[in-house]
Amino acid sequence: MLKHYHETMISEPLNSKRIAFFGGSFDPPHLGHLAVARAARSALDLDCVLFAPVGAQPLKPHGSTAPFADRLAMTELAIAGKPGFCISLLDAPTSAGSPNYTLDTLRGLRAQLPPDGELFCLMGADSFVNLRKWHGGSEIPFAASLIVASRPGQLLDDLTASIPDGITLSAAPQGEAIALHDRHVEVRSYVLRNDAGETAKFHLLPGLHVEISASAIRDQVRSASDIHPTGKELLPPPVAEYIRAHGLYR
Repeated sequence: MLKHYHETMISEPLNSKRIAFFGGSFDPPHLGHLAVARAARSALDLDCVLFAPVGAQPLKPHGSTAPFADRLAMTELAIAGKPGFCISLLDAPTSAGSPNYTLDTLRGLRAQLPPDGELFCLMGADSFVNLRKWHGGSEIPFAASLIVASRPGQLLDDLTASIPDGITLSAAPQGEAIALHDRHVEVRSYVLRNDAGETAKFHLLPGLHVEISASAIRDQVRSASDIHPTGKELLPPPVAEYIRAHGLYR
């Protein structure tokens, strides 16, 4: 099965000029993930957002709850028919079962882009606050421009607290910030600089307050309660049906 994943690889349009890599467990993929991807695509004029379920996350030694095949299938269902959303197997399980490192994935993806292509790395604030702990965390912003989406209860006013050591943050030039400001999505643009003098773009989407948690969804299913206990949808309907049909998270 693992060999099949890497033989199949990905079908995203790598000739696109502006691509955002959106990695994660997607355990399960929910409406919050889709909202973040839509906002980023609109605000930063992205050609494609790559949804990449991860095989083995280094910071989650016990692994994901659902097998990779199920998380991949659910993610495909979640983004089906949505313009500019593509599935990626760049972070599929390795044949050796070794961890998937975002830095290595981004560098491999950048090598496949056209010379004038621009690569972004999209993540939620919950991931960003742990960037210091990531493998090569201080190098990731310089492999792909970061797009960070806020979540309820996480204050990012003091961004320097989450930025790896050796990197400084300053506001982007006013003209650039205005050019990147979608009238429906607030964007705060910054410039990161490391000790070697390299610079990288950093974009914050501070107004996205999507109160959906994958762990809460799993807990609801595990306790045999309805996936939508308050009447508020948390999952794309095809994903909810897949969870029921395959008995996941029980």
